[in-house]
Amino acid sequence: MPRRSTARPARRDTDETRARIRSAARRARGGHPVPGPSEVAPLLVTLAGYAWRILVLAAFAYAIFVVLGRFHEVAVAVFLALVVTAMLRPLADLLARWVPRPLAVACALIGSIVLVLGVLAFVGETVASHWDSLVTEFKDGLGRIQPWLERPPLRLNAGALSDAQARIGEYLSSHRSDVVNTAVTGAGRLVEVLTVAALALFCSVFFIHSGDRHWQWFCDQLPAGARHRVAVVGRATWRTFTGYTRGIVLVAGTNAILVGVALLVLRVPLAVPLALLEFIAAFIPLIGSPVALAVATIIALATRGPLIAGLVVVLIVVIGQIEGHLLHPLVMSWAVRLHPVIVALSVIAGAIAAGVVGAVVAVPLVSVLWSAGQALRSTAPT
Repeated sequence: MPRRSTARPARRDTDETRARIRSAARRARGGHPVPGPSEVAPLLVTLAGYAWRILVLAAFAYAIFVVLGRFHEVAVAVFLALVVTAMLRPLADLLARWVPRPLAVACALIGSIVLVLGVLAFVGETVASHWDSLVTEFKDGLGRIQPWLERPPLRLNAGALSDAQARIGEYLSSHRSDVVNTAVTGAGRLVEVLTVAALALFCSVFFIHSGDRHWQWFCDQLPAGARHRVAVVGRATWRTFTGYTRGIVLVAGTNAILVGVALLVLRVPLAVPLALLEFIAAFIPLIGSPVALAVATIIALATRGPLIAGLVVVLIVVIGQIEGHLLHPLVMSWAVRLHPVIVALSVIAGAIAAGVVGAVVAVPLVSVLWSAGQALRSTAPT
């Protein structure tokens, strides 16, 4: 009995001592609880919480790419329709002040189609009219470059250069027939492209005319507790998408004008088609523009010589600086600020997942998802 009575106070004193030590450590850490022997550290709890959220987001992104890959024609058509809507909705709203809205939508769409077809026809006529002279200049340019490549520091084999020149000349001479054969054998691909274009045009008509009413109808079908948050997220993502789309078109147009003017001044053949190639390639951030200008450099090297090709390389550097330090920050300020590493990873991942289409869609998709996450956090209940 005496031993039992003396053991209890000793155990009580030990527990009180541990409690005082934990309390002192908690006060030293600013009030944060200190884990006991059987508790999990708060850092591990936080990392585990972020880990499962990242896994859920990765699974969601994978599911999106799987669905888009399975129905890529529909996804591309809807994406094109959203791009057309982002570009032409302000014009249709402006025309609707003076004419009925259906007529305003029709004028905006028909005018844009006529403009695009006119540009494509002009480019095709330019390429067709200068093709023979371009082939001749290209062959002569390769002959002028060959002695320069044989001298130091390159010292390339003359036989290999002659064989390469003959192969390139043969390819250019037979390129027209290859294009015709590709067009004949690729009739199925042409039908697919026309189907996607028709579906995109069909969707864009309704998006431009009454897209806001369609979105309101969709929100009304949701549970009452989720309508407000979905509406806020929808407005934020659409603002981000339209800002990015209009901004990237501005970047592409500026790059195309700069390239076209510079190539015309340098008298590089096919300046207008190369400017159009630059406009299209600029929709792939960080990668498309250098690739298009590399094509212009090769043509300048073969037709105008190393000096003009060097000036085109300088043009690549200057336009890259303007795009990277002026135009793209402006675009991201309109949409959402993404780190260049995120942009590069998005473009590469999109290209791996869906080729060129994935590379074009990747950055706006990431921007929209980021904007949706920010909107959800701002509307989260407190």
